[in-house]
Amino acid sequence: MHKEYLSLKKIEGPLIVIEGVEGVSYNEMVEIKVQGETKHGKVVQLNNDLAIVQVFENTSGMSVNNISVKFTGKPLEIKLSREILGRMFNGIGQPIDGGGPVFSGIKFDVNGSPINPVARRYPRNYIQTGISAIDTLTTLIRGQKLPIFSGNGLPHNQIAAQIVKQAKVAEGEGEFAVVFAAMGIKHDDAHYFIKTFQEAGVLDKVVMFMNLADDPVVERIVTPRCALTAAEYLAFYENMHILVIMTDITSYCEALREISAAREEVPGRKGYPGYLYSDLASLYERAGMVEGSKGSITQIPILTMPNDDITHPIPDLTGYITEGQIVLSREIYQRNIYPPINILPSLSRLMKDGIGEGYTREDHPDVANQLFSSYSRVQEVKALSQVIGEDELSEIDKKYLEFGEAFEYRFLRQEFNENRDIDRSLEIAWDILSILPKNELDRINPKFLDAYYRG
Repeated sequence: MHKEYLSLKKIEGPLIVIEGVEGVSYNEMVEIKVQGETKHGKVVQLNNDLAIVQVFENTSGMSVNNISVKFTGKPLEIKLSREILGRMFNGIGQPIDGGGPVFSGIKFDVNGSPINPVARRYPRNYIQTGISAIDTLTTLIRGQKLPIFSGNGLPHNQIAAQIVKQAKVAEGEGEFAVVFAAMGIKHDDAHYFIKTFQEAGVLDKVVMFMNLADDPVVERIVTPRCALTAAEYLAFYENMHILVIMTDITSYCEALREISAAREEVPGRKGYPGYLYSDLASLYERAGMVEGSKGSITQIPILTMPNDDITHPIPDLTGYITEGQIVLSREIYQRNIYPPINILPSLSRLMKDGIGEGYTREDHPDVANQLFSSYSRVQEVKALSQVIGEDELSEIDKKYLEFGEAFEYRFLRQEFNENRDIDRSLEIAWDILSILPKNELDRINPKFLDAYYRG
């Protein structure tokens, strides 16, 4: 039988402090009854007979007296079955689509653990997004964590929606679905995602967890854990290939900072808690493939870099934990290029293991290397032309400028509804590489030049 506590020691923002507790566990769920209304929270800190509880709902109007607090003896659990496909939940896993609760299924603790390194399978094969810059140059491998580094005002929401609409695995590779977790997004962004998925007819293969900007901050910390728990169920119980898209990780980290400040913890860099690295790792490391299971979990976390600063703690720590990054460029976006992916600082560290013969196409690795090399030379030529003027450039330098223009406006740039398969992306790549003389393409095997060069 669980004890009920009828008074609090104090209330601080989203936290309540209860004294005289016994037999209580970390992460245990709590029911709080205030004036006939039931609120929920979880234990975030224990100190002798003191328990600090994060309340998921608003604490305004709560009093230290006239309150009933009951510890449930269980962590936060959500019920999962195959029926969650096509459903929409709030940040703590409660249905908000009018479809009623999930009746059949198994209850899972949302505080899952990172995948044991010994049980991991090495990521192979790729997920096609239909976006040339990603599929060709920063290929997304199944089981990988590949974040998108964006900035305020850049079209990361459109890119996320386009990936959800278009992403797929190769035929015969198994079932594919998307788990979409939104943290701290505005109402119009939430409507945009729902409307886009409905119009594209993909809603039945998407599970959505939505925490809106005016929802409780505490809920924001639980949202990605609910989403990843759902992904683990679909991947390892239903043997599906799951792509988890989480936006915006920056909102999640700011929620952590706010809660940490309320708990009076010693701050780290820029006021974020000292455990930010391990907290982010506890999310990112839940991606991967497990021995004995056919399913996989692939992650695309999206974060907005404050002031476009890639050295800020959030992108900095994310870069340490994940296997690459896709960097969006404000300067490219201002030239009316969508998606504005800056390929030079972008990379996919696992790309080499899921492309080429037997995966995409035999010439893919060489084409990717050549595009990186040639586009890098374009930046040098542009810098030179600003010093001496474009007319004074050599003929080969002018060819590189022509290649750079074609690369940005024919290869990088594509329509929101344009879904290019890998063959189409490689064909466009060969078209623009053929602007350059054959002897400049020194990263490509001569047999591929003979087969694909258009010059």
